Amino acid sequence: MTIEPLASLDRSTLRERALDSVRSAIISGQYRPGDHLSEVELAGSLGVSRGTVREALRHLQQEGLVSAGNRGMLRVSSLTSVEVRELFQVRAALEGMAVRAIIASPRRQDAVRALRAALEQLSEEAEDFPARVDADLAFHLQLCRLSGNSMLVESWRHLEGRMRVAILNGAAWQAPMMARDRHAPIVDAIEGADEAVALRIVDEHMTSAAEHFAGATESA
Repeated sequence: MTIEPLASLDRSTLRERALDSVRSAIISGQYRPGDHLSEVELAGSLGVSRGTVREALRHLQQEGLVSAGNRGMLRVSSLTSVEVRELFQVRAALEGMAVRAIIASPRRQDAVRALRAALEQLSEEAEDFPARVDADLAFHLQLCRLSGNSMLVESWRHLEGRMRVAILNGAAWQAPMMARDRHAPIVDAIEGADEAVALRIVDEHMTSAAEHFAGATESA
């Protein structure tokens, strides 16, 4: 057994901090879809090496928040309206699977309680927009986790960066799409163990969100 050198630990910590900082800047809207991300500028503002920034940006590429454009220049990812609709179609399929699994589970009532708790984090009040995005995605991630299907969760997490990009294509006025009253019917249907109704609500929820965010993309 070997102990990791302190230098490596320090570099790892710097990379994680750089990653968190750039991710937060993108999610908060400080950087908008299509904005160029300069290694030199980011390294200077963060006080780290270009190599550390490069590693952080590579990770953000894997998350889907950053993509390579012409001549390899890295930019904040953007989605076309078609891609936004495709994204929510896939989400509807994944979360529909989760709903079916939860309803069929002997621990359905435990899942309902967990989802009610997640609902409480979805505020009806106008508050910090990034926090609302986080709460919205946390609810849907919890829905997938409660299915007990790790591959389903992994598939959903793989799309999370693109979900954030779709939301960022709009702005804070999109927040009503993340309100508690738009999510509560999903939990109500699961609690009632009505699979057909629950699947219809999830599909309608995703279709409505797709049109909302795709429309924002088209008008941007």
